[in-house]
Amino acid sequence: MHVVAVLALDGVIPFDLSTPIEVFSRVRAADGGIPYEVRVCAATPSVDAGVFRVEAPWGLDVLLEADTIILPGCADTGVAVPLEVVDHLRKAAAAGARIASVCAGAFVLAATGLLDGLRATTHWLAAAELAARFPEIDVDPDVLYVDNGQFLTSAGAAAGLDLCLYLIRRDHGSAVAADAARLSVMPLEREGGQAQFIIPAAPPTPRGAGLEPLLQWMQDNTDVDLTLSDLATRSGMSVRTLNRRFREQTGTTPLQWLLRARVRRAQHLLEATDQPVETIAAQVGFGSPTAFRDRFKRIVGTSPHGYRATFRSRATATR
Repeated sequence: MHVVAVLALDGVIPFDLSTPIEVFSRVRAADGGIPYEVRVCAATPSVDAGVFRVEAPWGLDVLLEADTIILPGCADTGVAVPLEVVDHLRKAAAAGARIASVCAGAFVLAATGLLDGLRATTHWLAAAELAARFPEIDVDPDVLYVDNGQFLTSAGAAAGLDLCLYLIRRDHGSAVAADAARLSVMPLEREGGQAQFIIPAAPPTPRGAGLEPLLQWMQDNTDVDLTLSDLATRSGMSVRTLNRRFREQTGTTPLQWLLRARVRRAQHLLEATDQPVETIAAQVGFGSPTAFRDRFKRIVGTSPHGYRATFRSRATATR
């Protein structure tokens, strides 16, 4: 069982604390098993969380038993991190624990010195302070999260969800991460200019929306050479009406949604099969491997080969 320890310090931000608890505790593996055991720990019997208090069932020693440690943010980033917390985190890191921070939790991780010489992020409002207080850290305020392998940091509160899903994907592959996203009612597309390494799960399919049957059909036919006219005919609408309703219900255009669906299908094939990239490109409806590689890198942020190298070994190890 993979132990996820979530550390609660005085002033902990409730959203940051609850996000990893909810996400990891609800994950189910492909065989239906429970892959994570979540343990909330603290340095004191009772923790001030602002509008309520937390009585953590575990002490700091659980950090030394954890496979993954999550550090939620605290409301006052200027409060010194207790020395015993710093000591336990350093020992846990030396033992190989993966440590990730949510939002201002980066200040807790930074206090250990474990981020020195590495790239990191935090909430954009706190990025300048983090950089000033810890000049050895390369602070990037323009990304959702940063993965340094053993140490990871995320931006504002919602980015904590992205980070948790990313960790699940690293551990168990895209299908398990997609289920976790749905359980969290997590928007599966992140727009707005913040960089991210992967699209977390799949193109959004609004449940109960009028376009849901069409979206499902598109997702089931990513290998078909579909035009806008084909989609309009399938939906029983004019091209103009389809474009308008598509934008209202998904926030994007039909063809852009289809391209993301194709890339999403390609991600699954890259993780789950040994098929050549050229074969996968044809299977997901791209006319040429070059067009596939260009679109994949634009959406995912890395090449198909790079993506497979990152995720295939981890995903297949759990099967």
